[in-house]
Amino acid sequence: MSAARKLAVETLSAEAFAAFGDVIAPEQARQTYPINQGTSMRYHDLAKVDVGDQGGRPLISIFRAEPRQLPFEVRMLERHPLGSQAFVPLSPALRYIVVVAEHADATPRAFLAAQGQGVNFAKGVWHHPLLALDQGGDFLVVDRGGSGENCDERAWGSWWLERM
Repeated sequence: MSAARKLAVETLSAEAFAAFGDVIAPEQARQTYPINQGTSMRYHDLAKVDVGDQGGRPLISIFRAEPRQLPFEVRMLERHPLGSQAFVPLSPALRYIVVVAEHADATPRAFLAAQGQGVNFAKGVWHHPLLALDQGGDFLVVDRGGSGENCDERAWGSWWLERM
């Protein structure tokens, strides 16, 4: 096991996160238009839901995350080789950190989600489970249901997220 290393926390942006998936936020919409007789605005096609491998189907769940305290040691990552996985906080005040890696030998990267931002991990992207800060909270999750092994976990050395 390698020595513990510090992991810098970056601001979550569509450009910085592009190698890992999509940032889900109204400002990321490629197309917007009024619906429901003008009483709502649709922010269209915010993430690529990719769950069809091996007959998979999309499913929607709610994950209730317990709060994590910083400093926090990142020791493992997981990936879903058969489908994407999206997380959207149900409370706009919910702060959380997203930890991802480009491949199995890569140095992880950490991103602090801004108020109301969600993420969609592309199929096969290594990531840490939810890291809610300050308080726990609920996330709407869109991922894959169906047969097949769709969760790989791997030890990732020792990386520390410091207090911000």
